[in-house]
Amino acid sequence: MGLFSPAPDKSSYLGIDIGYGGMKLVELKNEKGRARLVTYAYANLPAESLDKSLVNDVPGTIELLKRMMERARTSTKQAVTSIPMSSIFSSILSVPTTNDKELKDLVMNQVKKLLPLPVEEMALDMKVVDKIEKTETVKASTRVLVTAAPKTLVNKYVEIFRGAGLELKSLESEAFAEIRSLIGKDRSTIMVVDIGSLRTNILIVEKGIPFVTRSIATGGNAITQTIAKTLGIPLEQAETMKRDIKSMQAFAPAGDLTPILTVLIKPILDEIRYSFNQYQSQHVDGQPKRIEKIILTGGSSLLPRLAEFLTQQMSVNTYLGNPWARVVYPAELRPVLEEMGPRFSVTIGCAMRDID
Repeated sequence: MGLFSPAPDKSSYLGIDIGYGGMKLVELKNEKGRARLVTYAYANLPAESLDKSLVNDVPGTIELLKRMMERARTSTKQAVTSIPMSSIFSSILSVPTTNDKELKDLVMNQVKKLLPLPVEEMALDMKVVDKIEKTETVKASTRVLVTAAPKTLVNKYVEIFRGAGLELKSLESEAFAEIRSLIGKDRSTIMVVDIGSLRTNILIVEKGIPFVTRSIATGGNAITQTIAKTLGIPLEQAETMKRDIKSMQAFAPAGDLTPILTVLIKPILDEIRYSFNQYQSQHVDGQPKRIEKIILTGGSSLLPRLAEFLTQQMSVNTYLGNPWARVVYPAELRPVLEEMGPRFSVTIGCAMRDID
């Protein structure tokens, strides 16, 4: 799902994720339909800069991207990037036709009433989800996924990539990048919870289509601050503790992290429950919808025993996502790649756009 035309079939692509916490880059090569790792790089921003989006500093971001490409020794100019879910309008609309000629006008009539800005100021993309043909008892209809982003924001991305000497092949939603890297061809109904530095994104994906997308203004940085405040320790120490099960267990004498995790992720857990219950209250053909699994990603998904905790709380199997699962890479890199994997879900998904 891109806001620009699809990339041509060439051998190597850069996936680039420009976020609040920093920037991540990965180059993947297409080898007979399988992605092979060429190189990667990342740059983290200091905690005091987390609230400043790199996209708003076009000259500084261009220079940072150039330095990262130089150090990583990237070999391609073809790039794919994503826009944060919080900056994108996304909705599935149902229109009363299956006629392709009528479809666009009917969708546009609905979209104009829903967009946060005038349609002329938005870059739009549409994808047909499914069609229901007319019968004696059913009216013809088509469901369409509409994705839109402000043109002013799109133009900043275009300027950054042009300034870095890259050919921006596609600009897409984070949702589709994560579906590509974490879900692949799995047709199950899956909730993806991406705990980023400042925001947590929640997707509910049906057969590869994001039917629910939500973004809340709390993430890993809030968890770190809660640990620091509760224990009276510096932020740096709290950040380290967040990934160290022995340190966490020191504050849980019985070894049970449930009380600690309940406090640390309460706002996120509340939103997961809300989205979960809202979705499962819907019915299709008289049967309630059902989420079959939960996948965690993002830097703070590495919080000790978080997957076990959510499995217990939601009564649905929860797993830590592995975006490297569909990528070939040297065996000696496995420890470092697995450790940083949750932070690279969007980046890898972007680079896989025309490989998968």
